[in-house]
Amino acid sequence: MSYKMVMGMGISMKEVVGLNILSEGHVVAGHRELNETLVEWVSVMEVPVENFVRKHEFVLTTGIGCADDPILFEKFVQDVIQSGASALTVATGRHILDIPERVVELADRSGFILIEIPWKIRFSDVIQEVIEAINRENELERLQGEEIRQQLTDCVLSGGALQDILSILHEKINMPVAISDQRQMIRANYNFDTSIINTLNGITDGTITQLKTPQVPLEEHPLYHHLNQYMVNGQTCYELTIFSNDKKQGYLLFMPDEQDDLSWLTMNALEHGLTACALYFLTENAIETTEIRLKDNFILDLAKVKQELTTQVISKGALLGYDLTIPYACIVGDFRSTEVEDESYSHENDRSMQSSLHSLNYYVQKEITHASQQLQRATMSTFDEGEVVIFLETNEQVYQEHVNHFLDMVERRLHDQLTNIDFAWGIGFHRGSGNVFYESYQEARAALDIHTKQYGFGERTFFEETRVNRLLMILTEEDHVVTHVKEILRPLVEYDQKRKTDLIQTFMTYQKYKGNVSQTARALNLHRQSLLYRLRNIEKLTQLSLVDADDSFLLEFSVRLWMLNKFKD
Repeated sequence: MSYKMVMGMGISMKEVVGLNILSEGHVVAGHRELNETLVEWVSVMEVPVENFVRKHEFVLTTGIGCADDPILFEKFVQDVIQSGASALTVATGRHILDIPERVVELADRSGFILIEIPWKIRFSDVIQEVIEAINRENELERLQGEEIRQQLTDCVLSGGALQDILSILHEKINMPVAISDQRQMIRANYNFDTSIINTLNGITDGTITQLKTPQVPLEEHPLYHHLNQYMVNGQTCYELTIFSNDKKQGYLLFMPDEQDDLSWLTMNALEHGLTACALYFLTENAIETTEIRLKDNFILDLAKVKQELTTQVISKGALLGYDLTIPYACIVGDFRSTEVEDESYSHENDRSMQSSLHSLNYYVQKEITHASQQLQRATMSTFDEGEVVIFLETNEQVYQEHVNHFLDMVERRLHDQLTNIDFAWGIGFHRGSGNVFYESYQEARAALDIHTKQYGFGERTFFEETRVNRLLMILTEEDHVVTHVKEILRPLVEYDQKRKTDLIQTFMTYQKYKGNVSQTARALNLHRQSLLYRLRNIEKLTQLSLVDADDSFLLEFSVRLWMLNKFKD
């Protein structure tokens, strides 16, 4: 039979034996353990013990069922000791007249506290005083925990740094603590061995073993199930993951000298520290998001809104960390998956591309920053509707060289990480005054669009390289020119569509190699006779001679205009 009262935290056995109700009691064994032994529960227990007694339990017994049977009583005491109880108090004078010497020796050998009290002391009075003492201690620890929580919260809300949080936490728990963020950077450290953190984060080599079940004395604490325990280079440390907005932000690390240092109050302090860190990262993320939004809007306004570079604009840029007084080239980039060749891919899989756009933007921005640092050139960059807009510090004389070097670095590293993504770039550099950023963006965007419409997606195009196409685009505004081009090309376009051939591309390749049949055949991977057959077919359909300079010019002019895609049938 048993009567049990379960409590939360606890008090020491020294405090228990000092209670008034136990003033007539006598400690017969385990004197040395009084200070270090914790009591969290109190119960009345008689034979059999079985599994009814828990660790840190203060057990009271009358010995009923063991009267006149010292061997059974000794077995009963042995079972209580093995249960992990804090102490056993025996009411003598009725069922157990005196505690046998063998039992006292057993308790002494086991380092177990054994107490004898007179029969007249009522167990209900003992239980009441022990519970009240535990409750007083619990309330004290609760108030201490609340004080720690308030200090940590005030620290974050008043603008304190992570190091300030650790200073408060270290003061309360008196053990090394550190914070490592999700990027494996040590954000704050208070007496924690840096080499252990670096080994955990994979920065330096070492031996790491994670225990399947953390070895701590308080398995009942809510924080227990969130603990990770590691053996790192022969040393024990613990880790708690910091979450905010359901996102992993980093880790709170701590290293007690002994497992028993992880008291209930210490665990509460760590829990409050974890909450304070989460609040800090939440605030930091909000500030970073606001700053990023301000920078993005500023760069987009520079690129897409006509505005003079006034002193006010320059000052606003300086506040955001941008120097607008130096020259910049504008680079506009677009991305496309190389996994699917079908043009319908961009429409059918638009949602999947959008879902991964944030991740892609992260990698692109990371490599823009890396290239900027390596080349020691200022950059301003942002993303808008699937395109990246970059302003790269340069100078007029060698701006193409600077841009190519910059994009080489960006693309090389991106292709290592994103093997299924292709890039297309348009580059502009406005040499005049006035709306320099707006004009540079317009040039870069035009260069990218012109190249894509004429040659398809990919490569880099500088605005200066599009002079011919820009002149042709002016001609597309003349209706009679468009009508004449349509009349020339309609037979070729219809033939290609019907026969699934590419006579137009064949002709442009032929022009590229200045009428050299052998070079054109090799470029198109065609037999010489097959190429000649195609060329004769082009002449027949268009009624133009490819050996006549005027006819050849007229056909190329028409094809170039058609490839700009400024008009359709």
